[in-house]
Amino acid sequence: MDVVKVKLQDGSVREYPRGITAGELADLLSKRLAKEALVAKMGGTVVDLNTPVTEDISLEILTFDVPEGQLALRHSTSHVLAQAVQHLFPGTKLGIGPAIADGFYYDFDSPHTFTPSDLEAIEEEMRRIVIADYPFERREVSREEAIAFFQERGEEYKVELVRDLPEDARISMYQQGDFVDLCAGPHVPSTGRIKALKLLNLAGAYWRGSEDNKMLQRIYGTSFVKQSQLDEYVYRIEEAKKRDHRKLGVQLELYSLQDEGPGFPFFHPKGMILRNELENFWREEHRKRGYLEIKTPIILSRSLWERSGHWDHYKENMYFTRIDEMDFAIKPMNCPGAMLVYRTQQHSYRDFPLRMGELGLVHRHEKSGVLHGLMRVRAFTQDDAHIFMLSSQITQEIKGVIDLVDDFYKIFGFDYHVELSTKPEKAMGSDEIWEEATGALRKALDEKGMDYRVNEGDGAFYGPKIDFHLRDSLGRTWQCGTIQLDFQMPEKFDLTYIGMDGEKHRPVMIHRVVFGSIERFIGILTEHYAGAFPTWLAPVQAKVLPVTDRSNDYAFKVKGILEAAGIRAEVDARNEKIGYKIREGQMERVPYMLVVGDKEAAGGTVAVRKRGQGEQGIVTVAEFVTGILGEIGQRV
Repeated sequence: MDVVKVKLQDGSVREYPRGITAGELADLLSKRLAKEALVAKMGGTVVDLNTPVTEDISLEILTFDVPEGQLALRHSTSHVLAQAVQHLFPGTKLGIGPAIADGFYYDFDSPHTFTPSDLEAIEEEMRRIVIADYPFERREVSREEAIAFFQERGEEYKVELVRDLPEDARISMYQQGDFVDLCAGPHVPSTGRIKALKLLNLAGAYWRGSEDNKMLQRIYGTSFVKQSQLDEYVYRIEEAKKRDHRKLGVQLELYSLQDEGPGFPFFHPKGMILRNELENFWREEHRKRGYLEIKTPIILSRSLWERSGHWDHYKENMYFTRIDEMDFAIKPMNCPGAMLVYRTQQHSYRDFPLRMGELGLVHRHEKSGVLHGLMRVRAFTQDDAHIFMLSSQITQEIKGVIDLVDDFYKIFGFDYHVELSTKPEKAMGSDEIWEEATGALRKALDEKGMDYRVNEGDGAFYGPKIDFHLRDSLGRTWQCGTIQLDFQMPEKFDLTYIGMDGEKHRPVMIHRVVFGSIERFIGILTEHYAGAFPTWLAPVQAKVLPVTDRSNDYAFKVKGILEAAGIRAEVDARNEKIGYKIREGQMERVPYMLVVGDKEAAGGTVAVRKRGQGEQGIVTVAEFVTGILGEIGQRV
């Protein structure tokens, strides 16, 4: 019998008849696995389950438990969406319909303007298609055949996509029922594998992302293999709406976004308290670890940005001005300024590692369509640091930054995962330098025993990087911390140090951030805590609530004692009932409310209410001060 050797996920190698499909192989391995299987990975490539095994190869059967399985299910669901739309709204032309994080979308050019009520009807039609359990059938045709096929159906956008492919390309198309789409795949075996789906919202999207093209209608949705998973996701979405930092920022008087400054956040007094606490924490922790703080200008000459490489690699994201008939740029990054600070002195190997930190305001041009609260802005403060070192110090310094990042994120209760990004297509420097830099990052991660994922081709243009992705209280991930190893900038700026041999040598440099962007991190924290910041960060840490006007003098006396101890306090002296004041304090997410009446005034006490826990009893003012200061000091 003609056989192939298949290396399975557990490392074992087994023989099977040549031509067996991945789905048939899954059925031989486990009936349950075959039932849950969505796609397979053969030799590192994700393929349909009906793909035959024709040579010795490694093979994994993928379920919804892995990202590739989720992408395949949701990509398949986008095809079901397109089929349903064309059933209900004849004449609709198809754009593209990829899977995205947590869902999918499809772009349509339709004479009908979709409304939220249409989504319900489309969902029902999608469910009928799912129940029909149409198989996803792949076929390959020539470029000319594909063009003729889609031209006949009036699918001009598909024709454009096919024309962009090489002339000798074999074009893959997928069919389910009466619907055919241009697609590279892979797809799940049949529409029946989609057990739970939901359409989420509508948006406009320019064809191929260009403002010069027609605006299409985009429908977003998501899908799962269990209804319980969809229910949990919908709950998270609704909870996220309640936690929206744009809404809470206004409600809690932290920050705002104004039409007069699109993408440029305005921080209000309470927001500045929050921001300053984060920056003070940053400074304190960096001083402990031997960092020296610097501040560099916001506007620097064009020649500097040409030297750094930003002019060639980042110009489209920069703002420019002219001063004294010379070209200048508003800095999009802090690193060139740090290079200039380094160059003001001649350094010795004894100075290393030299760690310079900067809370530097940067500006980057973002298109208006991608601006989003504090999460995507045009001006933000990066908590940058640049570490200059010897080659022999690279691994130890990277490990030190990893420890710093870990300590920071634990304070805020964040879990995180790590990704290593390698050389992009558009990059400075030789392959040899990139391999050396990437190897150093790998070594540090391996010595720390950290799990990480490799993102091929996603590094910065000047060096590979380690990215830290936070997981918040709703299970969402945010990329914040970054460590970038750079052999390029020291060369570009001719940075040197005097070595043990008395000769000049080139230092190695690390770029790194922990918060990433102070503004974005505040947005993340606002949603993570739903505005209920821990006591050490809360803009108002204690609110004194007099029961009647007779207690106002005592309330302000208590406030004075708290403020003298360094506690941020307010008094609600309005002529309102105490229940109303308590509800207002709860809406403001104040950690502690201190109710004071005649009895408390006479005894020098306060009745304590703690956020989320209610009444805590009556204590003396001194006892309360001691307790809250301990909580603040521990940053809990």
